[in-house]
Parts: sequence; C-alpha cells; structure tokens
Amino acid sequence: MINFLYKFAQILIRIILWINGGVLVKGQENIPREGGVIIAANHISYIDPPLLGAVLPRRAAFMARKGLFEIPLLKWFIKQTSIPVDRQKTSPSTIKEAVRRLRNGEVIVLFPEGRRSETGEILEAKRGIGMIASLARVPIVPAFIKGSNKALPINAKWLKRADITVVFDKPIYYTSIRKDNYPDNLSHEIVSKEIMTAISKLKKQYADNSR
Repeated sequence: MINFLYKFAQILIRIILWINGGVLVKGQENIPREGGVIIAANHISYIDPPLLGAVLPRRAAFMARKGLFEIPLLKWFIKQTSIPVDRQKTSPSTIKEAVRRLRNGEVIVLFPEGRRSETGEILEAKRGIGMIASLARVPIVPAFIKGSNKALPINAKWLKRADITVVFDKPIYYTSIRKDNYPDNLSHEIVSKEIMTAISKLKKQYADNSR
C-alpha cells in the first residue's frame, strides 16, 4: 500500500509542478541506483521535500521535524516515509535510525542546514549530517534546488507560478573527506562543511542561469 501511495504522490506532485511552471531536473544519472545513499540539498521552501521526493528515481525517506507527524490526514503517510527530528537537539535514536536505514540500502534525504533559508542563501551545516555520513559510510549526493522559494514564498498560502530547477551532483564518498588525524566530533564538522561546500559550488554554477 505504501509503495502505491508513494508512486501516486510522486505523479500527483509532478503534475502540479508541471502545471505550475515546470521542473527541470539535471544529473539524475549521478544518483546510485542501489545501496544506501544520502541526498543532501539546500532548503529554501516548504515544498522542497515533496519536490525531491517527486523527482528522485528511487523511493526516499526524509528527515522531518517532529511537528509534521501531528498533521491530521497526512501523519500516517509522513510516518511511513520520514524520520522525526527534534530541531533543537537531534537524539541518538534519530541518528541510529537514519544509519540503520542507510546500511539497509535506503535513500535518505537530508537538509544539512537544519532549517529553511529565508533569504535563499546557503546556511552553515549542522553536525548531524556529518555524523550520519561518518557512521553509515555511504555515498552523499549534493543537490541544489532553485526556484522553489518563488513557487512557495514565505507566508504564501498557495503555489505561485515559477520555474524550478533541481541539480544532482556526482557522489561524494566518505573516505575521500574523512580526516583520520582529527577526533570524531571535529571530523563530523569537516564532513558537514565539505557537503555544504559542494552544494555552494552548485549554487554558484546554476544560480544565475535562466533554468
């Protein structure tokens, strides 16, 4: 049932976004087709999670704030597709669940900044993604989202017509950025910063393009 609902939601979201202006997706070939994968994206609009879920070639689970799990009508579906996160303090159980799923071959979507950027600028990454990447040791695919903040601006009650672009970069492998001479807590920060650096490079490359 959940697989059917997930596919149905993907199709429905794609149709809505297509009618609303369209979504250009680049670099899907960079997403490994099997095995655990972290998709690490910038976060500029509340529609970013369903947007990524709609364009990813594989079913994904999302790290989502706890409040979303209490939304009537949607909470059952959200519980099936997401891992609850306390934005004030990420619990060890949340980290363990994400790592378990990644080691089990799932795709996890993370927003390293930990919250939506109201200005559209790239924010500093939290340590959580570095910790998860360090423990799971799976490929990390940086992703850049452009235009979703125009489709659903802050305080907007409904979608506005806008072009959206989603770019997936080549995977980053944990072993290429792990610094063995650093303690774990500092290593986690380094991994997080490397991931955000990759997303920032995508932003510089695509931010000024018309699509």
